[in-house]
Amino acid sequence: GKSTVFNALTGLKQHTGNWAGKTIELCSGKCKKEPWQLVDLPGCYSLSPRSREEAVARDFLKERKPNAAAVVLDATCLER
Repeated sequence: GKSTVFNALTGLKQHTGNWAGKTIELCSGKCKKEPWQLVDLPGCYSLSPRSREEAVARDFLKERKPNAAAVVLDATCLER
């Protein structure tokens, strides 16, 4: 999901998996084709965190105030 997109855009090799919750810390990298700094965050289901991983994502968004965000989701499991 998110880490696969991040890897394609940055050329980095974040660990990926086919299950939710694989990413537990943020990772930062430069986009290969644009002058953008990209950040791979843990997935979250709410901005009221229920886990340390969700708190990492919420805190980054709240404190760093990024210029843009790309939302990656599993269309086969929208109820999450």
